[in-house]
Amino acid sequence: MTLRTTTDKATGVALLTLDRPDRLNAIDLPMAEQLALFWRELRFDDTVRAVVVTGAGERAFCTGLDRDAASAVPQPDSPYAVEDPLLRIGPKSNDCWKPLIAAVNGMACGGAFYLLGESEFLVADPSATFFDPHTTYGMVSAFESILTAQRMPYGEAARMALLGTAERMSARRAHEVGLVSEVTEPGGAVAAALRCAEIVAGYPPAAVEGTVRACWAAREATRAHALAYAPHLISLGNLPADRQTELFAGRRPDGFQVR
Repeated sequence: MTLRTTTDKATGVALLTLDRPDRLNAIDLPMAEQLALFWRELRFDDTVRAVVVTGAGERAFCTGLDRDAASAVPQPDSPYAVEDPLLRIGPKSNDCWKPLIAAVNGMACGGAFYLLGESEFLVADPSATFFDPHTTYGMVSAFESILTAQRMPYGEAARMALLGTAERMSARRAHEVGLVSEVTEPGGAVAAALRCAEIVAGYPPAAVEGTVRACWAAREATRAHALAYAPHLISLGNLPADRQTELFAGRRPDGFQVR
């Protein structure tokens, strides 16, 4: 299994761990399916009232869609449709309104924002960094940019998307711009997120889920309208797959600065 879940029945909190540290917790197709199934089943599990999501190991929270998985997904020959296996990896996409808190350790980039964008708030280790590599490799950042633009000021979301791998946003800067609600002591992100989740899980579930739904509704119409453009933008703007592969092969891992 590439997804690990532990539940504390006494507190009603589940800890969901993306467990592919050897691949920087990149999401392959089995993990994407497991995540969607987890949220669908959670709707019927009254013993879990709040969830914390994190990544295994110290290097990364999640680095988005695994490149091997990306090449294995056939795409429709149409500018009006995109087959994206990450569209159902979050709770809201599966009609689950139990609160989700993200504990971010190490790198969080690209498709990680599908999960972060459906989290109620983020808690980060000081080592956490955020970036979006799409433009560097000839891909349109559509779904990711739409989600980040709803979490922080437009200029910061645009800067992250446009600079690609050249720059990473530090945990400190992410806190300054509102992407992250708390930066913990080193190694303390999961514990801090669990403490918050335990408090929330102790409140009446219907009130909590209704509040989550209300907060989501405040931006849902704008998000849905923007997402409707995403398939067209990706179809028109992405380089051919073989050219993307060439750019990935030539990447320089140390060619970035942390802001």
